[in-house]
Amino acid sequence: MSRHLEVGDVLKTIVASARELLDAEYAALGVPDDHGGFAQFVVDGVSDEQWKAIGPLPRQHGILAAMLHEAKPQRLADVREDPRFEGWPEAHPDMSDFLGLPVQDGEETIGALFLANKRCPRPTGGCGFTEEDEELLGILAQHAAIALTNARLYERSRELTIAEERSRLAHELHDAVSQKLFSLRLTAQAAAALVDRDPARAKGELQQVATLAGEAVDELRAAVVELRPAGLDEDGLVATLRTQIQVLDRAHDARVTFESTGVRALPAAQEEAMLRVAQEALHNALRHADAEQVAVTLARRASATVLRIADDGRGFDTHAVRDAGRHLGLVSMRHRAGDVGGRLTVDSEPGEGTTIRMEIPCG
Repeated sequence: MSRHLEVGDVLKTIVASARELLDAEYAALGVPDDHGGFAQFVVDGVSDEQWKAIGPLPRQHGILAAMLHEAKPQRLADVREDPRFEGWPEAHPDMSDFLGLPVQDGEETIGALFLANKRCPRPTGGCGFTEEDEELLGILAQHAAIALTNARLYERSRELTIAEERSRLAHELHDAVSQKLFSLRLTAQAAAALVDRDPARAKGELQQVATLAGEAVDELRAAVVELRPAGLDEDGLVATLRTQIQVLDRAHDARVTFESTGVRALPAAQEEAMLRVAQEALHNALRHADAEQVAVTLARRASATVLRIADDGRGFDTHAVRDAGRHLGLVSMRHRAGDVGGRLTVDSEPGEGTTIRMEIPCG
């Protein structure tokens, strides 16, 4: 869960993880809105066709309301026999045994996890969710709260300019360190709980502790590089870009490379614009495009300095996707280029990657 920074990806990972962990037929996660409904409701175990047939998002009533307002676990042998049960739409799958837990950030309930229809009977006979299942889901719910909170902070931070919000984000990064360490501690606790009954899985959890620790260091280092003031005045554009790209290459699975040819010092405003365009394009390639290779080149041509960021990610249709420019920050990048006398071009096709080129005429 901690590998994702987009809220939608985090929600899907939480639901899939919960369903797999407890071997349930169905799992769902509801995020409440402020109007008696759900802002988001993610399911796993239900096909897209079934989900469409079920209809609109559920309202906060019955067991769902109890999960969000009472903030305590709900473990039922048959949800249909609970007095709070109010039925479900005709296309809704039939469910019996039920386990639900709130996802909380401090005292605030930010979501609720629901599981139904435990698949495997216990060795002693019978089925349904156990007290041990409830404890394991409780650990997962704590991880989910951390991941979801971090994703929300991240998405909110992308809407703000770094210049205006650097101080606030630095404080949130400090909080993120504590959350990451807490996540590591919870993983270690999960390993301890599994030692006696499943040593192989316990070993896997301990290996995950080591992996999380390494990822935490790299991710935080990358975030700090993005947030701290760039050393353009002292180091210049080439050295600053090289340093930042080296950090991103270590922090992400994708291979990120940098080459520079014949570039001299540029006016401060132009160097600042090129750096910010490179950062935005790299963010898109690494966070949105699922790229495996990202190549950044900076070169002096006969009449211009050219910055090029090319990735082999999913790409997009620049004509058909109306909001692509706004979503990927392309409008901002074009403005940055235009403000310093340059121009920005974007070449992308679905499945063919994306190339962003910024060109500034030589003075």
